Amino acid sequence: MGELAAVVEKPRADAAIGALRVEGVYDDSRSVYECGSETVAIPVTEPPEETPVREVIEEAGEPRLQSLEDHLREAGWSESELDQAPGSWAVIGTVILVDVSDCPRPEDVGEALLAMHGQADTVLARQGISGRHREPAVEVIAGAGDTETVHQEHGTTYAMDLSEVMFSPGNKAERARMGDVTGSGERVLDMFAGIGYFTLPMARAGAHVTAVEHSPTTFAYLVENVVRNGVQESVETYRADCRDVIAEAEGFEFDRIVMGYYDAYEYLDSAFAALGPNGTIHMHEATPEELVPDRPERRLREAAGRAERSVAKLDTRTVKGYSEGVSHIVVDADIE
Repeated sequence: MGELAAVVEKPRADAAIGALRVEGVYDDSRSVYECGSETVAIPVTEPPEETPVREVIEEAGEPRLQSLEDHLREAGWSESELDQAPGSWAVIGTVILVDVSDCPRPEDVGEALLAMHGQADTVLARQGISGRHREPAVEVIAGAGDTETVHQEHGTTYAMDLSEVMFSPGNKAERARMGDVTGSGERVLDMFAGIGYFTLPMARAGAHVTAVEHSPTTFAYLVENVVRNGVQESVETYRADCRDVIAEAEGFEFDRIVMGYYDAYEYLDSAFAALGPNGTIHMHEATPEELVPDRPERRLREAAGRAERSVAKLDTRTVKGYSEGVSHIVVDADIE
């Protein structure tokens, strides 16, 4: 028997790949590819027993190109040009995000990535994040140019427009962790909720979340994602400055506060004002490597002192690299 592939509808491709991974039959050594106008073929090592698919087919013909370098060589790239090809990219729903700043022919990269990931229909070149609301700058380099997509990870569904809102693939483990550490029935304040990055996993874990987001565009996706994940009864949303929400909710105390913003330390006094007698704060920060963990931990302890509170337990972890010499860290602090 030749190599096998499971055929699914294009809108289900991302979820099906995740389910096949869990089942242990997804073959990541081969490429997903289009199989007709409405379906894709996902490579598998054996027919899936738990994941619903349309059919399982046997691949025929020449083996598919495996790597980005293989595709680019086929497109005529020289070895020196291949040295400038991107080493990583992210597939978010039907959109591929890639940094092509050093590439001589970005369009070739985009077409190659589409050939490698049959569930995707658009490739976006990332060009940075800026502004109060951390708005992304992107350019369509291949495909249909549809920047709206729906992405699934660890059972959580995120709808977004990647030309309007930020979504960091490198925070995937942290998003899942917040669902794991949050207990059912906890009262949680997500001060910088975005499209629901942490709100949704926590609400799906049974927490009651107050989610605050200032950007009107991002807030619209937050509300949509709350509905998509069926957690309307567990999430209360506010389009506002989180400090204003805390000031107006005098007397309401939270068990856990999430501060998923790189300058979150500037909001620590408000966070302590909203925290219950014994609670946990998760403060994110972009920190120069030589200042980890001293600077973020000092900032949190100083804020605790101003609030006449004590830090019972403190742990600082690196989420991912932020830029050269700078790390995205999170401080988990149990407060008494």
